[in-house]
Amino acid sequence: MSNMDYERIVDQVLAQIGQHVILGLPLGLGKPNRLINAFYQRACQDKNIRLDIFTALSLNPPVAGSELEARFLDPFVQRHFGDDYPRLAYVDALAAQQLPANVTIAEFYFQSGSMLGNAQAQRHYVSSNYTHVARDLADRGVNLILQLVARRPTDSGWQYSLSCNPDVTLDLVEELRHRSDKTCLMLAQVHPDLPFMAGDAVVDEAFFQQIIDLDPQQRLFALPRGPVSTQDYCVGMNASALVADGGTLQLGIGSLSDALVHSLLQRQQHNALYRRYFDQALPGQAVIKAIGGHDQFSRGLYGASEMFLDGFMHLYQAGILKREVFEDEALQRQANDGDMAGLAAVKGRGALLEAAFFLGTAEFYHWLRQLNEQEQPRFRMNSVGRINQLYGGNPVLEKLQRQKARFINTCMMVSLTGAATSDGLKDHQLVSGVGGQYNFVAMAHAMRDGRSVLMLRSTRQHAGKTTSTIVWEYPHCTIPRHLRDIVVTEYGIADLRGATDEECIKALICISDSRFQPMLTSKAVAAGKLAASWTIPAAAATNTPASLALRLAALHAAGNIVSYPFGSDFTPVEQQLIAALQRLKQLNYSKWRMLRALIAGGPAAPEALSRMGLSEVRSPKQWVYSRLLRWALR
Repeated sequence: MSNMDYERIVDQVLAQIGQHVILGLPLGLGKPNRLINAFYQRACQDKNIRLDIFTALSLNPPVAGSELEARFLDPFVQRHFGDDYPRLAYVDALAAQQLPANVTIAEFYFQSGSMLGNAQAQRHYVSSNYTHVARDLADRGVNLILQLVARRPTDSGWQYSLSCNPDVTLDLVEELRHRSDKTCLMLAQVHPDLPFMAGDAVVDEAFFQQIIDLDPQQRLFALPRGPVSTQDYCVGMNASALVADGGTLQLGIGSLSDALVHSLLQRQQHNALYRRYFDQALPGQAVIKAIGGHDQFSRGLYGASEMFLDGFMHLYQAGILKREVFEDEALQRQANDGDMAGLAAVKGRGALLEAAFFLGTAEFYHWLRQLNEQEQPRFRMNSVGRINQLYGGNPVLEKLQRQKARFINTCMMVSLTGAATSDGLKDHQLVSGVGGQYNFVAMAHAMRDGRSVLMLRSTRQHAGKTTSTIVWEYPHCTIPRHLRDIVVTEYGIADLRGATDEECIKALICISDSRFQPMLTSKAVAAGKLAASWTIPAAAATNTPASLALRLAALHAAGNIVSYPFGSDFTPVEQQLIAALQRLKQLNYSKWRMLRALIAGGPAAPEALSRMGLSEVRSPKQWVYSRLLRWALR
């Protein structure tokens, strides 16, 4: 499709809606980049046009922040995303804080950490539950939606699917149906590689005002598979024992979720080794016994998750994601009671997973496209209003379907009285956003057997220092303390539901890093929230990084603990370089340590230096890079 084609579409739209374009874009994958760029470029050229974009998770291939980083990143980006990936122009302008005065970008969820320190982005962030976004779009007067879609032929013509993003689009159409004074153009662009997804995502041609069926010439944005650390693995193992057979699972994204999925696979496929991990006296054994377990999955799990990601693919392939749910109350009660004989006529037709949007790796997209005629209808994409809450058409049925729900998300920090911070810093700089986390936490409390599980690493490294993520207090929270439930770190599980403040404080201190336990204890005692006579139990007094490898020893010896559990988009040499570059990053905070590393150097590393373009040193700077890399690769 040529630029002239896009220009004509822009002309047509402006003729219909006028010079003020209030553009709603899907979160993540479903953005038609070249079409969006055409509207942005027109606004840049014509200052009489006002362009307001409302969206979330605007994805562009990463850009290096230094010359050394560029030596690693640029070849990978070219290989992974291609030479001609159409970068979103408004994202690059926003990152540089160079948006024209007639363009505003408001997002309700940032790519994690991408907009820290960016005043333009931070000022226009919208703090909104995912389920409220459609309402907020309508309130802003959205008059244009641009979205990638999938299609397939039928006997009666083309059938369309909102595929990766029915999330807000379906809710927005329903919201606008109740606002007769609002009009909004819906333009769809067909992507040939976008998987056709079942569920409410399937719509008729009349759903759109215009369908653009020429190739968008845009690779599906594939997330590179990242490494999982020892710390992550221990968090994942602890959380995996809270998942009940015959239950429901919701997952987020990131290395902690990867660790959780890998741990569930170990529970299913290497159960004896898996159980050995729990032979140790970890905090949280009582809640595991009450709501989870260590057994293999015989009845299996059903997925009810705002996000459909690679993890569910792996669980399905391992025979864990296999619990069916049905759109009939009587049938669902039979299924929950284990009366599968009475369900013979419908067995194999129920849903295995329902989600609101998907995003993942190239392997995941390929798998979705390869689902056969029997499998495809069992993975259903619906609106976020249906997935993230129980206020839909039939909350009784939804509770029956989501029995023993474990809504498992990640957070950044937890206060000793149970408030969680997941999206922002103490000065209100936004790292990411609320998204659907509050929805799922609240939903867990609305269900008799549902539980919210927040995973976090007990420490973090920043500016060369290690700090505790379990804190006495923090001036910003995402989940308030009155919704506290289960918190999991690498050191164990804290069951906070219905606990007194003192019980909550004790439980969280017991799963914090021992280097910070005395400080946390003294803060609580000074505030009158913890008895001065209380002492840390012996089992929790040795919460150190060195203890984590011992806990994983049996799985590690069997080769079941690896840095990239689901494969990697990086070559073996690149995997080594990633770890080395992370080590070097810590040197930036200490000139003395950097000098020592430069003096020490390291053994020859011809493959790694060649990959970084440093086989031949032609300048003093390159000599320094080469020397530091060899030190970091040791």
